[in-house]
Amino acid sequence: MPETIAVGSAGALRDVLARGEPFQLSGESDVVIVPTAAAFTGATQSAIELSLLFNESEAKVEALMNIDRTSSDEAYFATRVSEADLVVLSDGSPLHAKSVWHATRLGEAIHDASRVLAIGSVASVLGDVMIDPRGGAPTTGLGYRSGLVLSARASEDQLHRTRSLLGSDILLAVLGEDGVVYGDGDHWSVLQGDVVVTREHEVVSL
Repeated sequence: MPETIAVGSAGALRDVLARGEPFQLSGESDVVIVPTAAAFTGATQSAIELSLLFNESEAKVEALMNIDRTSSDEAYFATRVSEADLVVLSDGSPLHAKSVWHATRLGEAIHDASRVLAIGSVASVLGDVMIDPRGGAPTTGLGYRSGLVLSARASEDQLHRTRSLLGSDILLAVLGEDGVVYGDGDHWSVLQGDVVVTREHEVVSL
């Protein structure tokens, strides 16, 4: 089953790599970084900074400079994502990532990837429902993962609005900077840090 790790920040990714949980990397591991969401803030810089986090693991790391829809249909990019041991999605604009990946070969490869790690707000696009960062309203996600709506931290007013608009059967996980959430394809669990899970306005456990 596909594994999904959502981390609140690059610092939380560093914690995951140092702890070796829920996965371990070695010199044989193949890591692909997809900095699409960072297109407006510096995709190249984001890719470099993330790649440095993997130095101690000695894993093979490649950044795919996918920043627009044209590159999302490149066969090489889709193949690399499909074959990688770990696909890392950089933080940035979830709405840009959604528009770039929707109905493309690369998007389908992310959907089918064996292990995806999403950093910060970009994690929101993976679910059936995503949270629009411009005001906190639920909207349609890419539907790559199910069972949990993921969101980066926002103001209390915005989070109150988000929780009020979500259905009573939907779980929302809000990740602080050191938060880590893990999904094994069947269940979701909190691995560390500042993660608040709610159903409507009630705090619950995964």
